[in-house]
Amino acid sequence: MEISTEAKLEPFLRWLQVNKVELRGCKIKYSDESKGFGIFSSNEFSDGVLLVVPLDLAITPMRVLQDPLIGPECSAMFDEGEVDDRFLMILFLTVERLRKNSSWKPYLDMLPTTFGNPLWFTDDELLELKGTTLYRATELQKQNLLTLYDDKVKDLVKKLLVLDGDSESEVSFEDFLWANSIFWTRALNIPLPHSYVFPQNQEDLNKCDSINNSAELSNDHNSRGELINGLNDIKNEAQRVNSQVNEATSTLTSTQGETLWVEGLVPGIDFCNHDLKAAATWEVDGTGLITGVRFSMYLLSVERSSFQSEKEISISYGHKGNEELLYLYGFVIDNNPDDYLMIHYPAEAIHSIPLSDSKALLLEEQKAQLRCLLPKSLLEHGFFAAGHPKDGSNDNKWEVDRISSFSWSGQRRMPSYLNKLVFPENFLTALRTIAMQEDEISKVSSLLEELVGSGGERQPSDAEVRAAVWEACGDSGALQLLVDLLQAKLTDLEESSGTEDYDSELLLKSCMTESQGQHASCENNSSEETNGWTQHKMSRKMWSSIVYRRGQKELARLFLKEAEHALQLALTEGN
Repeated sequence: MEISTEAKLEPFLRWLQVNKVELRGCKIKYSDESKGFGIFSSNEFSDGVLLVVPLDLAITPMRVLQDPLIGPECSAMFDEGEVDDRFLMILFLTVERLRKNSSWKPYLDMLPTTFGNPLWFTDDELLELKGTTLYRATELQKQNLLTLYDDKVKDLVKKLLVLDGDSESEVSFEDFLWANSIFWTRALNIPLPHSYVFPQNQEDLNKCDSINNSAELSNDHNSRGELINGLNDIKNEAQRVNSQVNEATSTLTSTQGETLWVEGLVPGIDFCNHDLKAAATWEVDGTGLITGVRFSMYLLSVERSSFQSEKEISISYGHKGNEELLYLYGFVIDNNPDDYLMIHYPAEAIHSIPLSDSKALLLEEQKAQLRCLLPKSLLEHGFFAAGHPKDGSNDNKWEVDRISSFSWSGQRRMPSYLNKLVFPENFLTALRTIAMQEDEISKVSSLLEELVGSGGERQPSDAEVRAAVWEACGDSGALQLLVDLLQAKLTDLEESSGTEDYDSELLLKSCMTESQGQHASCENNSSEETNGWTQHKMSRKMWSSIVYRRGQKELARLFLKEAEHALQLALTEGN
């Protein structure tokens, strides 16, 4: 370990101690080049509680609004919806990084200065992602961040530094990009006790003086695991994988019983690295009965037996595909069981199809979705599943749900392949509607009139409209359109970076050094002769890009095979 790393660690450990952080059954130390610092088990006795951090140390929107420097300048902007809670925390990190006498310096010095996510790729490195969802998403999001920096961040940070007595320091876009990456790689959704956010007694009022004035409640509980929601077309990709920092909709808090969910950074706990098999989880102790520290967050072992000494203690970032892992955290998992493929029908293309107005109305009535995520796990229930599904009950539920959607008039025979069709019904509903012919639209109108009456005594439900659409046109049109979309997706991927086999060959011949299941980085791309064949050294960013895009090609190929087979059956059965 480098001396500079030790020099960072000692002041940080003292800083944690001053701020009443308790390392009970663990220690923080350097892990490796790919992970940086991590949390490891120690020989000290632990009752399962490994680390305790007072909530007062967390960087939350409330803390920023109470900050004597930033709060007065940003409170009005926040109240008027000009900035959101994430902007506040990213601004705080940017300013504290530049302040000469920041009280957060020991913590900030421990944080990484570069990242493996595509926002930090060079132009040449980004080309390795061409043809993927992330390529366009990265371009869009970087432009969004540049615009935000120029319009709001740059002058505001300069003003704050001058108010702090520093007229010499210069802020750069890289400072803001660093703060943005720190937030997205380390922020947690913290379940704060209602009594902490809205204290009742004088002791708590002194502890959380102005939170009542700064905390605006929202019914949304947005987490990084929910970033995949709300995507309608490719222009929204950047929002799907990393919600824009300057959106006005606040996700500051949301209520769930007596808990308010708040996004924030928790120094200490945020040094836990990811593993699919988590060794620990984090909880909040609002009473002090568990940790002895009221209003604290603690790291709790999930293992009943004691840890092996010096074992790294990991948490799970959730079940995320490589697309999200690479974009947010800068790493991927080879053969990721949670990988997924995103398919969408461009919303703007609807205006150019025949009978677009009628189809747009039907899409709205059916609450159809123009995009879908196809998790790898769906393939376990498909036509070409390798063995039986892991949970047969799920397969049966899928079949019942699909059949119940189409059973109200019985004019069309139920397809034999229904329980093997892996594609989400909401998306197939959209494709059926888009592919409809004029006579089929007329038939839908007749079926619905027969159901609800010519006088329009009531409006048909979305399920009834879906059923009418299916009975009018069946599945073949939708499945043909799906085949076309998947084929176009695969073609884009292969034309941009070669075939799936080509990527596999690159990875096979790349320089690989296993380190905690991760691929070790090689700074300079070069090659050397090993056992008669050329072994190419490869940067971690390139390796991650190839693993990600190969997974996308594999999923596109497998789902295309499923769609083609379903189409063949639909045509055979007259559906």
